[in-house]
Amino acid sequence: MYRSIAATTTRGGLPTDSGDSVVTLDQVPRWSDAEYRFSYDNEDAAFPNSYFPDPLTSSSGAESSGNGMVSRFPVDHEINLKIYLWRGNPWNIEVDAVVNSTNENLDEAHSSPGLHDAAGSGLAEECATLGGCRTGMAKVTNAYDLPARRVIHTVGPKYAVKYHTAAENALSHCYRSCLELLIDNGLQSIAMGCIYTETKNYPREPAAHVAIRTVRRFLEKQKDKIKAVVFCTTTSSDTEIYKRLLPLYFPRDKHEEEVAISKLPTDVGDENGETIIDERKIRIKPLPNVKKTLPKPLQSSMDLPVSDVGLARRNSSYLDSYLDPAFMSLIKDPDQRRREQWEKTAQARSGWNCAKLLGFGDLGGPPLSAAEEYSLHSRYLAKANSLNLSEIAEMKIVYRGGVDSEGRPVMVVVGAHFLLRCLDLERFVHHVVKEFEPLIQKPYTIVYFHSAASLDVQPDLGWMRRLQQILGRKHQRNLHAIYVLHPTFGLKAAVFALQLFVDSVVWKKVVYVDRLLQLFRYVPREQLTIPDFVFQHDLEVNGGKGLIVDPRTKYVYHRQ
Repeated sequence: MYRSIAATTTRGGLPTDSGDSVVTLDQVPRWSDAEYRFSYDNEDAAFPNSYFPDPLTSSSGAESSGNGMVSRFPVDHEINLKIYLWRGNPWNIEVDAVVNSTNENLDEAHSSPGLHDAAGSGLAEECATLGGCRTGMAKVTNAYDLPARRVIHTVGPKYAVKYHTAAENALSHCYRSCLELLIDNGLQSIAMGCIYTETKNYPREPAAHVAIRTVRRFLEKQKDKIKAVVFCTTTSSDTEIYKRLLPLYFPRDKHEEEVAISKLPTDVGDENGETIIDERKIRIKPLPNVKKTLPKPLQSSMDLPVSDVGLARRNSSYLDSYLDPAFMSLIKDPDQRRREQWEKTAQARSGWNCAKLLGFGDLGGPPLSAAEEYSLHSRYLAKANSLNLSEIAEMKIVYRGGVDSEGRPVMVVVGAHFLLRCLDLERFVHHVVKEFEPLIQKPYTIVYFHSAASLDVQPDLGWMRRLQQILGRKHQRNLHAIYVLHPTFGLKAAVFALQLFVDSVVWKKVVYVDRLLQLFRYVPREQLTIPDFVFQHDLEVNGGKGLIVDPRTKYVYHRQ
């Protein structure tokens, strides 16, 4: 799998029993060194650039300024020197410990693929003596034939949307338990892959957020005891996710730190990286009806039993003298804050009744915060990855195109294929989230064919608003343009309503084009898969002026 990078090494580059080469730590790209080069024999052609690219490209100076906010993950060069990113299996790296993602029984069949084959039969025999392992916890064994000294086994959580927070905190505890075991065993370097499995349904990007921020928080407290943490990825998608997210939590300079302020999720956990839930905090309130008046002196202590004398002294004034006002003054009760949020929602809904009466749909409710949008998107993405949506994909309402004239990926939407009466809208939303997810991470373009489409069967503006909230702010920020072919007056009116009632930023990016030849100025013809009826509609609407359609190849040429 690997080839030797250094010309001469004492142990690195030597083949293991499984045929792979042992990789020493000095051969692994360090995150703080932007010029450090990857080296794979079988590099994915989809990602030919072997250097670490700059994953943060601010679209404007205002966005990168951070609006004067203080970074929650400031630049720390000492910590950055301990972070490595490697595309490959962790057990081929010569470190003190490698992490094995497994199940509660520590079975060989459910462990990281290839680990037991590389380590030999002794590893499975020792795992059988450990008595299993609980979710979120970790146990350590010898490494046997691996170049590492120890293997740390941990059990990742199963993911379900309604238990999102519990799964997130359990996953965070997996990483923290591995690092704690590393220190407890006197070890200093660790290589860890992605602690989740497809069978457990944990979304990749939210899992990467948890992993990276947990390691960052742990190193802030224990950086003197750990020499190196190597994040290992085995797929192109995981590699790109880590390249994009690492600068958010391990910024290498002030520019990355400032840009990360606007790109980080609102909730990045507590001092350990775990999610905070206000409703589960212990709430302390002042004692009710506490009076400042002094108590009446007792006539005689002999008038009361001995057991009651202590109770009489512990009256409200006595307790009040021990209460610290600063300690009693906490933040507003979460229940009260939620009640106020409901009241605001009710007021917003009543204010949008006029839009509903005009047939635009339910536009009520306050706008979602960045954290709420991120959570909503994560839930829909996780659900979409667990569903079989092949019948939606076969309808060809939304599908991937090539790239536009400036190299941005293109998503194609066909209005005539959107048959509302034959479509389950909720399943369609999951399909849209799944299809758009790879594109919205970077600038992209939408091409919408309105040819032969009827506005009567389109969803209302309330549904469109909800879809935008689910896609999230990355969709809004990275969308370059929406090219609409063959627009009608009704469609233009609908877009104007979307600008007015839904989102003025996104829907002002609409560009109307009346002819296919105009569209090809923005997106080359060979980059689009165009339905036959779109060509026919273009000939009918424009009278065949200025173009000829080849019926065999469907290419469009200028008339001579």
